[in-house]
Amino acid sequence: MEQKRILIADDEKDILELLEYTFQKEGFEVFLASDGEATLKAARSVIPDIILLDIMMPKMDGIEVCRNLRNDARFEDSIIIILTARGEEYSEVAGFEAGADDYVTKPVKLRALLQRIDTLQRRGPKQVAESIVLNGVVIDREKYAVIVSGEEVKLPRKEFELLFLLASNPNKVVTRDRIFEAIWGRDVIVVDRTIDVHIRRLRAKIGDDLIQTVKGVGYKFVAP
Repeated sequence: MEQKRILIADDEKDILELLEYTFQKEGFEVFLASDGEATLKAARSVIPDIILLDIMMPKMDGIEVCRNLRNDARFEDSIIIILTARGEEYSEVAGFEAGADDYVTKPVKLRALLQRIDTLQRRGPKQVAESIVLNGVVIDREKYAVIVSGEEVKLPRKEFELLFLLASNPNKVVTRDRIFEAIWGRDVIVVDRTIDVHIRRLRAKIGDDLIQTVKGVGYKFVAP
């Protein structure tokens, strides 16, 4: 089995050493960076499978690094997890808006972090070969591609999974609880606004009229 590559970016030496030891013990090939610019350089060099990003880093913060990575097609399959000591809701929302797959608050609980990474890897959308065509939108799960009016639209992993879930149930309301469980899993704690952020980003990319809000319940994909 090919060794998984993980890039860990944090400006705290103790955290880097702890996470480096932990992931090497788990069989990962580990790469380290201590500021935003070094993180981008390392990521572009090794194309890691998993990227752990601290928000508060010198030269470029983790949110901006995440945004840069998500705008590069080479990282569309990379799992990006934001690490931060800040517990405010806006930090989590900012991370998801930038394209992060998950969010972990420091101090990091190693076992929980490993479980989240395992869950994210197992939930990879490429595991199922399936496609959906509705309202001029083509969603190809095997190729991890979305085509809108003949143009390919790049979506981060969570946005793609959310769109696929809604489009798999055309004209049916998918409750917020079901979305949370299907996309993030029961063992991941996220704020209520997380879904709203992802829906807003999806509407901006595929059109406002395709995803309808059912107030107090959830969302549905509108199809003929």
